[in-house]
Amino acid sequence: MGGRHPSRPVLRRELVDAQRRGDPSPDRSADGQTGRSVLNQNLIVHEWLETAGGAERVVDEMRSALPDARVLCLWSDRPADASVTETWLAKTPLRRSKSLAMPFMSATWRQVDLSEYDTVLISTHLFAHHVAYGSARRSARRTLSYVHTPARYLWAPHLDGRAGGALGRLVSPALRRLDRRMAGAATGLAANSEFVRRRIQAAWNRDAAVIHPPVRVSEIQRVLAWCERLDGVERQLLERLPDGFLLGASRFVPYKQLDRVIEAGEATDRPVVLAGAGPDLSRLRERASRSRVPVHFVARPSDAMLFALYERAAAFVFPAVEDFGIMPVEAMATGTPVIVGTTGGATESVVDGVSGVHVADWSETPLREAVDAAVALRGAGPRQVALRFDQSVFQRRIQDWVAS
Repeated sequence: MGGRHPSRPVLRRELVDAQRRGDPSPDRSADGQTGRSVLNQNLIVHEWLETAGGAERVVDEMRSALPDARVLCLWSDRPADASVTETWLAKTPLRRSKSLAMPFMSATWRQVDLSEYDTVLISTHLFAHHVAYGSARRSARRTLSYVHTPARYLWAPHLDGRAGGALGRLVSPALRRLDRRMAGAATGLAANSEFVRRRIQAAWNRDAAVIHPPVRVSEIQRVLAWCERLDGVERQLLERLPDGFLLGASRFVPYKQLDRVIEAGEATDRPVVLAGAGPDLSRLRERASRSRVPVHFVARPSDAMLFALYERAAAFVFPAVEDFGIMPVEAMATGTPVIVGTTGGATESVVDGVSGVHVADWSETPLREAVDAAVALRGAGPRQVALRFDQSVFQRRIQDWVAS
């Protein structure tokens, strides 16, 4: 959340006031009504709800799969919803900063009373799965954790800098022990990819089913030409882009490795389009100024513009190592082939030689061969592969998992 962080005395005073007021406990809905005794009701738990995002899309599809379920989160940035319950943290300044709120999260989850619920479905990428660790008196019959990833700042710090300081290095071993114990309380685990499943096995010493996250494949494929859905400004921008470009799209941060999209353009003498925004923009612009091929930037594209860019691109280049990777599937849904590395969740969605190409060596000659091979795959192959990850598939698999 934006805005300045409160000073420590003010923050401490507001936290104490919140606790004295008896802010809504997790058995009280967001509209102030206390929870009824509803045996056999389902509950969906998520870290926090932002207005939009990949994890939030998972929660939305979980709600479609379990329409009777209530939702519990630390706080919600969405419009008020009587079926959504927030914890006491929602009434404090801590909601403005996830890093400041983090020390309170595990304890908050562990105090939740789940005794009214038959099945609790947890969407976790930080500490939400700690909600399963309660006394027998406060436990649900079953707690199922859908794991986007074990907390990266604990288990994959090379992908997350929040544990980087001396304090982080000091407390991380204790937090890892706590996190592993909390993960052991869930009745069952599902990972969003085989890549994350292996991380779960290494971090928590538990196995997990694999249920890939939902992608709007059918929605994308229902539109024959996304360029026709653009407003006048975006349509003009799209029309000014050169033919045959390679596309890279993501938040502009170093680990996304968008430099490699430019290198792929140079290896094949193709123009490059980079779509997105973020703190790495200046460095990428400087790299683009030295490129042998034209590099065009599209800032913060709308969904329709992004889908139109997928359609126009000769190939989508996705060098990042991600837990799954929604964007490669979106690109394939438009018929555009995808180039990925050989590590990460994207290797599970992109079928080498059918919907794209896996690249082990990003040097010039192998990269040129990979782009040429990928471009030849445009059309039905990527579209068919993408359908395996449609929202309807996710809903069905979640329903089967909960019913099993």
